[in-house]
Amino acid sequence: MDYPLWMWGIFAAVVLILLALDLGVLNKKDHEIGVKESLKLSAFYISAGLLFGGWVWYQAGPTAGMEYLTGFLVEKSLSMDNVFVISLIFTYFAVPRVYQHRVLFWGILGAIVLRGTMIGLGAALIDQFQWILYIFGAFLVFTGIKMLFMKDDETDVGSNPMIGWLRRHFRFTHELHGNHFFVKQADPKNPSRQVWWATPLFLALIMVELTDLIFAVDSVPAIFAITRDTFIVMTSNIFAILGLRALYFALAAMVHRFHYLKYALAVVLVFIGIKIFLVNFAIKIPAPLSLTVTFGLLAAGVLYSLWKTRNEPIPETGS
Repeated sequence: MDYPLWMWGIFAAVVLILLALDLGVLNKKDHEIGVKESLKLSAFYISAGLLFGGWVWYQAGPTAGMEYLTGFLVEKSLSMDNVFVISLIFTYFAVPRVYQHRVLFWGILGAIVLRGTMIGLGAALIDQFQWILYIFGAFLVFTGIKMLFMKDDETDVGSNPMIGWLRRHFRFTHELHGNHFFVKQADPKNPSRQVWWATPLFLALIMVELTDLIFAVDSVPAIFAITRDTFIVMTSNIFAILGLRALYFALAAMVHRFHYLKYALAVVLVFIGIKIFLVNFAIKIPAPLSLTVTFGLLAAGVLYSLWKTRNEPIPETGS
């Protein structure tokens, strides 16, 4: 359906207010975000996303509302792996917790722009070439099956070729300089001249952005497989991303407790992918059933994970 411009305006205004609140009020000064504070922030952002979904339900009807909630749930669940990789990035670059929220804020700001661009491109392609949806569906089925059988090999951040390429082609300091992304230091070729150097904090930011780009390859096809409604696609994705920073601080130390969630998420991706192909056989899964199946699978994955890992010790995390 077509949405009036004022609905897009309200969405943009809410996002800008949340970003301004995050940067200008809640995190005006660098400080270490503890688990208690992060849980409160997570609850706030999740509540904001759900309230917006309720408003969409009221304005656009129950089908749009349920599609929004389904997309929001899937995107939040996909963020779990994102949290794990970001934790490894911060550990590799030895980024203290007091500076991590700065990297995540600007990383999420970049992710919003990137996700918006990819969603706009995806919507334009689908509008011109309907068959792309079947590619999305096949990709989701393949990704889900791959996740089911994928081994839990730890990601080696240091072996990422992007880090080596960046260090070879740009000036990076060897140590952090507080919360600065760039500092002025002597030019190694001309010590009397001061030039700009990027710090490892900026390199960590680049890797966080690259991580989101990789995960967007899964999440964008997934939401388009749920609905072709561009407003629902955009809003559910962005609201899920907005809470990623708070989610990170809440879950970084206990992400191991959600080990089995990935299997539930894998089944959800297969389910969403198959939905696309069922349409060819005049079988359309209604939005209420889709939401129920998605929520049921993810809830089962979370509860089983918490029960199965209840006696596991908390692993050591980075600074």
